[in-house]
Amino acid sequence: MRDLRQRFYFAHSPVRGEIVQLTQTLDDIFKKHDYPLAIRTLLGELLTASVLLTATLKLEGRLSLQARGNGALKMMMAECNHHHEIRGIAQLDEHATFTHDASLKNCLGEGILVITLEPEHGQRYQGVVPLEGETISRCLESYFSQSEQLPTRLWLASDATHAAGLLLQALPQSQDDEDEDRWPRVVQLTQTLKSAELLELSTDEVLYRLYHEESVTLPDAEKISFACTCSRENTANALVSIGQAECDDIIEEQGDIRLNCQFCHTEYVFTARDVSLLFQRQVH
Repeated sequence: MRDLRQRFYFAHSPVRGEIVQLTQTLDDIFKKHDYPLAIRTLLGELLTASVLLTATLKLEGRLSLQARGNGALKMMMAECNHHHEIRGIAQLDEHATFTHDASLKNCLGEGILVITLEPEHGQRYQGVVPLEGETISRCLESYFSQSEQLPTRLWLASDATHAAGLLLQALPQSQDDEDEDRWPRVVQLTQTLKSAELLELSTDEVLYRLYHEESVTLPDAEKISFACTCSRENTANALVSIGQAECDDIIEEQGDIRLNCQFCHTEYVFTARDVSLLFQRQVH
């Protein structure tokens, strides 16, 4: 079964990890857009990373990863909440062409990776790292290193139809830890994993392939799905923010206001009466 997040723990050790695999969720996202193969591959990796990080940071709220650059791929964004609901989008130069194997650098050029945490309760946080790594995983590892967080390694793979990722993290040592060398050993084992194996093998097969000589505990896996947070109410609030005068000008010119969600392509239509009632409610 795909579209799952599986946590795993090593007995008597501060090392923990998780695996994410996406198939149907990618299809739900990509069928709404006509992205080139290279962009689907990169966005698949970014979506996988958003799930891995949301769980690792124990965020109750929403996490977004946004890569922005000066290349033909202007921006791509992946978003995940603590219910493991994800969505993503890419913005391209409409006249650009991409080779199937175009790298992150080839597509985005010079740019930054923005990590935004929006907890349901608490302050919004944003971290920024330059896109200096050759891959999304290396850029995210730089973020963890620069922000002085726990030692973290990521492996991401995508073939535009499937995407998968594995994350390892070393928690602080305690007196009960029986194997101080487990972190470098587990990292070394994981580095033997090929991208094709991460994409094609089941979670259980990946874990057995890597850690069959280790004692590994697996909690229940958690399902991942596509969901968009757009709504008519949120769209109406956006209209209020631009003001009645501008809304009236659009109505006069176009007859109604039509707003399309870039993530899911749901169209919201507001007639002249809808707009009038909307601003009447604001007055009262």
